[in-house]
Amino acid sequence: MLDATIKAQLKAYLERLQRPIELVASLDDSAKGQELRGLLTDIAELSDKVALRTNGQHALRPSFGVAEPGEAPRIHFAGIPMGHEFTSLVLALLQTGGHPPKVDAEVIEQIKALPGKFEFETFISLSCHNCPDVVQALNLMAVLNPGVTSTMIDGALFQGLVDERKIMAVPTVFLNGESFGQGRMTIEEIIAKLDTGAVARAAEEIGNKDAFDVLVVGGGPAGAAAAVYAARKGIRTGVLAERFGGQVMDTLGIENFISVKETEGPKLVAALEQHVKQYEVDVMNLQRATKLVPGELIEVQLENGATLKSKTVILSTGARWREMNVPGEAEYKAKGVCFCPHCDGPLFKGKRVAVIGGGNSGVEAAIDLAGIVSHVTLLEFADTLRADAVLQKKLHSLPNVTVIKSAQTTEVIGDGQKVTGIRYKDRVGGTEQVVELEGIFVQIGLLPNTDWLKGTVELSRHGEVIIDAKGQTSIPGVFAAGDCTTVPYKQIIIAMGAGATASLSAFDHLIRA
Repeated sequence: MLDATIKAQLKAYLERLQRPIELVASLDDSAKGQELRGLLTDIAELSDKVALRTNGQHALRPSFGVAEPGEAPRIHFAGIPMGHEFTSLVLALLQTGGHPPKVDAEVIEQIKALPGKFEFETFISLSCHNCPDVVQALNLMAVLNPGVTSTMIDGALFQGLVDERKIMAVPTVFLNGESFGQGRMTIEEIIAKLDTGAVARAAEEIGNKDAFDVLVVGGGPAGAAAAVYAARKGIRTGVLAERFGGQVMDTLGIENFISVKETEGPKLVAALEQHVKQYEVDVMNLQRATKLVPGELIEVQLENGATLKSKTVILSTGARWREMNVPGEAEYKAKGVCFCPHCDGPLFKGKRVAVIGGGNSGVEAAIDLAGIVSHVTLLEFADTLRADAVLQKKLHSLPNVTVIKSAQTTEVIGDGQKVTGIRYKDRVGGTEQVVELEGIFVQIGLLPNTDWLKGTVELSRHGEVIIDAKGQTSIPGVFAAGDCTTVPYKQIIIAMGAGATASLSAFDHLIRA
């Protein structure tokens, strides 16, 4: 099952086990069942601290649990955790075996203190790059708290259960049989939803902080660069972020970050976070800014009721996926309307889908999906596609792709539970058409996260923060960088440079004040 290189690497990892563990398999006679048996046998043979038994009684087969000998497993994998989920498997083995997790002590104590029973089920696809974060967070909670169980379910393998639960996006998490959440969640976000007092405690702690010299609002590439440059000046620096890493966390392949041939969004974000934490930067994650109040000390008000003060502020709140804003879109979001073809594509295997948008992201999505689904219809508003020529050539070579130009999407159609079609208007002939399908992938660009700034800093007609060459906004002492600004090209490397520029400008403002 595992090749020699992976076996050697895994064997080295398993040497870190501090106590014995047991793999408890619930198998069947299917090909996947035999494949899973082979994987578990390979793992057990790599360490004398790993035992395997095949008399598991889990309802989902093939599956297996990870536990200490003599205990019922609290971590389960329904399916074969390869691809992006192989790391989840390795961490489950190590953490169950006593290897300490790389999580703050405060978070560990919060997990251990959670009262009650929490049975989590996480539906994933093996190609989803957001799913492992959720699986790993819940698995760690199961290791630390006897009241928590975590089951990863491969949606492609258990299609009947996916249909029964009406799951059309991953990761989708159920808690005690009820919907808990969709999309990427950090362990801190999960705990915050379970620990009702966490928000109030965070607000009190944040509200008691002294004023910063530089407060960075946003934790993406621009914000991370700004924080590093500010901290290196030896001034009091804070970062306020809804989600450290921002939209880069949802980016799969990155091949244009100079000096790094290729990487993935989550890996780049982990490196950014590690770099920021090397300095004395106060990172306040999972916090949403709601209002900017100019003054001698600039105030940033938060959704939780707290207020932060700073001598200068750098806005780097990034952007989000642009929505179609047509009837039915909101109602069927995550019920057929999706934004990540890499994550959710496998759930539509053998089905008909549409891609909205003819730029690079839309055409790339159509190409990727064509290898999974039965048919892709690409709808483009303009009369020509905007994607690179090489991508268009590849797209037109695919037999199961239809391209419709001059198409204005007017409605998402569904049966109350899931998407069944899409309605569009032919902008040339004026007629309306309906395409019957099960999934819609929206790829029509970005919107800046600047709604909370309206009425304070000057914004462009597109809602972007207007900046000059130094990153200065219309308010003295307030700077901005990255995708939320009027910078002409929305690229990671450009955002980082802009973050550095804004930070240096903020420092210059401080020393001249």
